[in-house]
Parts: sequence; C-alpha cells; structure tokens
Amino acid sequence: MYKTPCSRLSGFVGVSVKQKLARNVPRCNQIARSLIQLHRRDPSNWLTYQHFNFLKRQYVSKNTSELHQRAIPKQAPVLTIVDERDDSVERQVERVPTINPAATDAGPQAEDATHKPQDKLSILKSTAENAAAQNVSVSHMTGTPDEPPHVQVETEEERQARLDRQWKQLKVDRADLPDIYARLSKIKLTALVVTTAAAGFAMAPVPFDPVMFFVSSLGTGLASCAANSINQYFEVPFDSNMNRTKNRPLVRGQISPLHAVSFALACGVPGVALLTLAVNPLTGFLGALNIFLYTCCYTPLKRLSITNTWVGAVVGAIPPVMGWTAATGCLEPGALLLGGFLYSWQFPHFNALSWNLREDYSRGGYRMMSVTHPAMCKRVALRHSLGLIGLSTLAPVLDVTTWTFPIISLPINLYISYLAFRFYHKGDRSSARKLFFCSLWHLPMLLLLALTCKKYSRNQEGAALPPASLPLTFPAS
Repeated sequence: MYKTPCSRLSGFVGVSVKQKLARNVPRCNQIARSLIQLHRRDPSNWLTYQHFNFLKRQYVSKNTSELHQRAIPKQAPVLTIVDERDDSVERQVERVPTINPAATDAGPQAEDATHKPQDKLSILKSTAENAAAQNVSVSHMTGTPDEPPHVQVETEEERQARLDRQWKQLKVDRADLPDIYARLSKIKLTALVVTTAAAGFAMAPVPFDPVMFFVSSLGTGLASCAANSINQYFEVPFDSNMNRTKNRPLVRGQISPLHAVSFALACGVPGVALLTLAVNPLTGFLGALNIFLYTCCYTPLKRLSITNTWVGAVVGAIPPVMGWTAATGCLEPGALLLGGFLYSWQFPHFNALSWNLREDYSRGGYRMMSVTHPAMCKRVALRHSLGLIGLSTLAPVLDVTTWTFPIISLPINLYISYLAFRFYHKGDRSSARKLFFCSLWHLPMLLLLALTCKKYSRNQEGAALPPASLPLTFPAS
C-alpha cells in the first residue's frame, strides 16, 4: 500500500492521530456542553472582574503554577533635609548649642562631634535630637511655672455651657406637680378606663350601691395611674424619638425616674388594696392582673412582636369586667360580654390611630401592625368592627339586655363597619382618621344604649314597683 518508508511513517502517524481523535470526541462534546450551560446561566452568577476586587493594592506572583498574594510593604519614612535652592543637593545642619545653662558644658563636645565624619543616618538623628532640645529650651524660656502652656484657661461662658450639658439636680415646682402627675398617669386614658368600669358596675343585674360604686371607681383609677406611670418609666428612651410622646414629663426631665416610680407605688398599692379589702378579692386580683399585663407584657412586647395589640386589647377589656365583679362579686357571662365589647372596639380604634402614626412608631422602634403588617392591620379592624354587631345580638341571649338593644345599636354598628370597610379598601390617612374619630363616640354611645336596654333582675323589678301596685295582705283575724 505504501510505496516508500516515508509514506509508511506518515501513514502510521495519521492512523494513530485518527484513533486519538476518535477517543477524545466524547470528552470534547462533554466540555462543549458544559461551556454552553455555563454561558446560559444567570448573568448575575457569571464570574466578572468585580470578583477580583480583593486583589486591589496587592501584588500577584505566579510560582510553580500557584497563586500567591503578598501585601504591599509599608515604606519607612525617610527624613531628608533638602536645600530649597537646589533639590538635588542635601545639606548638613550643624547642631546649635541650647540656651539652657545646664547644657553649656556639652557644647564643645557637640561641636567636635559635628566635625567628625559621620554617616547620613547619624547626621539625621543628631539633627532631630537638636530640634527637640531647642523646643524644650524655648518652652522653658517662654512658659511660666504657674501656668503650663498646654493648659487652656476656661472662660466663665464656657464653664456655664459645660455645666448646662451635665446632669444636675432637678428642681420641681410644687405648683406644677398636679399637671405633671396628670400627664404621667395619662389622665384621659385613665378617665376612659374608669368610665368603662363604671359601665360594667351599672350593667350588673343587682341593686345599685353608690358607696361601692365610688370605691371601685377610685381603686380602678389608682390602678390605672400606676400602670401608666410604670409604662412611661420603661419607655423613656423610646418616647424621646417620637413626636407624639417627646413632651412627656420623664422625657423632658420635669421629674426624676425615682419620683415617677414613687408616684406609681403610691397609686398602685392603695388602689389594689382598696379593691381587695373594700370591694372583694376577685376585683382586687383583676386590678393587679391588669397592672401586670400592661407593664410586664404589653410594654415590652411593643418592641418585639405585633401580638402586643392583642395583649393590649385584653388589658382594655378587663376594666368593665372589674366593674361587674365589684357589683356582683362573681364572674358571669354578662361580664365577659362587656369585656368582649371593649376587646373588639379597640382594634378599629387603635389600628386607625396607629395608621397615621406609622412613622412615629417606626422611629421609636415599636412593632405595630400598621408598620410591619399593614394589610393585616386593615383586615383586623374590619373584622372586629363587624364583630360588634354579633356581640350586640348576643346580649339579649345572655339576658343582659332586652331585644331592643341589637335593633337600636345596629345603625351605629353598621356605620363604624362601613368606615372600617373604607379603611380596608383605601388604606389612606383620611379613611383612618374618620374611623378613629367615629370610634371615640361609638363606644360611649354603645354603652349608653346597652344601659337603657338593661334587663333588670327580679329583685330590682320588685323594688321598682310603686306601693299601690304591690299586693295587699291582711293579717288573719
């Protein structure tokens, strides 16, 4: 087949190359497929030159097929004295003897030393030492022993400004204490708590006792003042970041924290004792439980989880239950129904309020539904607004009111549900503001309608009958 030896050699080489190519074809196909897949990947995962930013300010050298990195060595500062007239010529500076008499004996030795041949490093070192010695001598001449030059004399204005920035003893005017105590105890919120407790007392199916009514209202108000004061004591660093709460007494420093805690104890201890001893132990227990839930559960949860809103609703639902138990001495379904009214009412009220204060709550570090879960905030407000209609229907079933109450309360319940639906649909500041202001008059109106439709007990009905309508009994002869 091959005519010459060269042809045979070239034929053998061609056959061997062909066999190697045939063996490497599958491997080449696999490499090609992997390259295509690499090219089709997400561009964000491609390897770009930005991945080599760590090589910045570093040298890269290749030795034995390995990549080594070493940091740029820091250059040591070289102290050279260059003549301004010629940049290429360095000049030596002779050491000048100091003015200090103690150093006069060393002057000739220094002059002899400068005339000796020295290397460049020793000349620079002696020059630096000479400059330091001159500075010391000049400072000895210009300074005075009474007033060192590095001590700055403080003027009277600077001293007064420095003292104003420091903590100092607070001076409280006694005439301002009533207003401070009122803001410390959140007097408007305390008034709402006392009003709901009074409504629970009045709705109880027992004869009205004015003395017990006054004592229970006083104890409930004192317990509320204590809880609100402790709440402000814990939230001073957070209230200072919010526009709504930055003017509170503790934030402005009108009273000391010890003063605020003392006021809280002066209200809480007598309040709980009054409810326990003068009313009944059950009401006292509920008062103490409410203080604990508000200060130890609701207050820290405001910065941890959105469940603080549900815990706060339980806190707001307890006062009418306290009023009921203060009148009856026991926990009945009617008390739980009144608590349910307050529980459901607080969600449209507070969610609408917090919706327009989202920036403030976020700045203060509070985790509210309006900040972290805005869609849930609107849903919950609508759900509990509709729940007020169901609770109103449940009142006559539990013999708390007559069947007139769910009928006459239906318009106001439908109206607040309509505003809650608008708030759910739009989610703007205007709809939230309307829902909030509606909730302010909706609760007292609802409680007033329930009081007018109250179902009296048999003892009260018998006591309310006029004398003429009572059956006459004659003694037996």
